[in-house]
Parts: sequence; C-alpha cells; structure tokens
Amino acid sequence: MIAGRRRLAALACAALLWALPVAAAERPTVTWHPAKPHLGDVAWVHVQGPGNAAAIEGVLGSRTLTFFPYAGGQAAVVGIDLETKPGVEGWRLAILEPGREPRKLTGRVTIQRRDFPVQKLTLPTGMVDLDPETERRAVSEGERLRTLYGTITPERLWRGHFVRPVAGHEPPNGFGARRIINGKPRAPHGGTDYAAERGTPVVATNSGRVALVADFFFPGRLVVVDHGLGLYTLYFHLDSVAVTDGEMVDRGQRLGTVGATGRATGPHLHFGAQVAGARIDPAALLSLDVRD
Repeated sequence: MIAGRRRLAALACAALLWALPVAAAERPTVTWHPAKPHLGDVAWVHVQGPGNAAAIEGVLGSRTLTFFPYAGGQAAVVGIDLETKPGVEGWRLAILEPGREPRKLTGRVTIQRRDFPVQKLTLPTGMVDLDPETERRAVSEGERLRTLYGTITPERLWRGHFVRPVAGHEPPNGFGARRIINGKPRAPHGGTDYAAERGTPVVATNSGRVALVADFFFPGRLVVVDHGLGLYTLYFHLDSVAVTDGEMVDRGQRLGTVGATGRATGPHLHFGAQVAGARIDPAALLSLDVRD
C-alpha cells in the first residue's frame, strides 16, 4: 500500500514538472511600439501567446484598445492625442479564453512630450469672426465630425503600409502648430498641409470605406475614409471629389483633387488622421510598421 502511494506521488510530481514548461510557454508577452510614444504618435501593442479563440479587452489610460489578429497573436493601435498630458499611463489587459479563468495583465507606458511650432496667420475678418448663423453652422459641422471620429467600425479594413495622399517628396508641415490667427490664439492644427497646385490628384492612403463626403465651412470640400477599428484619414479643402459615401476604396485610389475650398488661403491639401478621436500626426501613420 505504501509503495503504491509513493508510486502515485512520484507520477504526480513528474506530471507537474512536465507541465511547468508548457505553462511558462503559454504566458502572454506584451510589446509596445514605440516603447515610449510621443504626443501625436500612433502606437500599437502586440500580444503574443493567446490563440485565435481568445478575446482580448484592454485600455491605455482611458483609451479603449480594439484588437485584431496579427503575427501569431493579436494587436491594437492607439492614438496619443496631440494635447495629451505627458507622463506615465497605466495599461490593463484581460485575456478571455474558453474553458479557463480570465487572465489579467497590467503595465505602464511613458508618454513623452513634444514641442510644436507656433504659426501666426492673418485672414479676412469674415473667415475668423463669424456671424451667428455661420457660427452655428460651423459648430454643427464640427460636432458631426467629432461624432464620426468616435464611431468604431469593428472590422479592420486596411492592410499593409500607408502611402502619401499626394505625389512628390516635399514633406508636409504644420501638425500640432499652435495657431495665432489675427492676433488671437486658436485651437492647434490637427493635421498636416501638403503644398500642391490646384487639381493635383489626392489618393486614399490605404484601403477603407468612404465615411463622409461633404462641403463644410472650415474644411471646405472634404472626404473622410474609415479604415476600421477607429482609424480615420481626412482630406480637406478639395477642389473636386471622385468618390461617394459608403464606397469602398483601395490604397492609392483617387479621391479627388487639391483645392482651396473652405477656410484656406491658397491651394493645398490638409491631411489628417485620428484614432478613436485622438488627433495623431499623419507622418506617424505613414511610418506605422504593422505590415500585414
């Protein structure tokens, strides 16, 4: 009897030792790219370990993370708004898998500061000091855009790298600029400006669905493309538009042409990008290294 018990104990111990490496191998790894994002960055987190059947829920600070299958695990992109307060923010993940207890992971990410330029502009008074009716229009249009940017399409519609919206090699400028218009401080510039002649083709930077075609007071004739998972790209001041609401577009497909509609001092493309309402630097989006 004693020998039998010893034999059972030995077998149980051997089974436990055999299981330890498997448990260790199953432990998820969480990697942030970049490890220390700056204001205006589009960051992404890669969780490796859980299978495709797992559901991952998470937050960075107050930002909800929406995950998609990626490179043997799952990933989520998150925008660091240009007016975020620099410092340390906590992240939390919950991994939910059938037949096992939820696993919870936590950590911290340091958001680094970034210095933005100051731009002083002089515009016609009618474009700055609005009459009551025009102001109501502008406020309503702004609310409509903010509601759109906060809408999360659950499917990922983009694949591979993002491309420039206009041809050429000249870098854009103006992201995050603290603007002083006619001597008064205004909201920071939430996109970048590409200098281009009127009629220059403007293309979609990646695949997605046209979420809005409109003609608004400040941005003029515009196209907004929904790339899924809360990621949007914005094309303002267009002279002409070549797509319609709800149309699926491919990377490089023509959306319209450069113009000077809305509040613009001359022909150029205002190109913006947002993730769940966070205003990000489009240059960071063009450098995003989520490739498949």
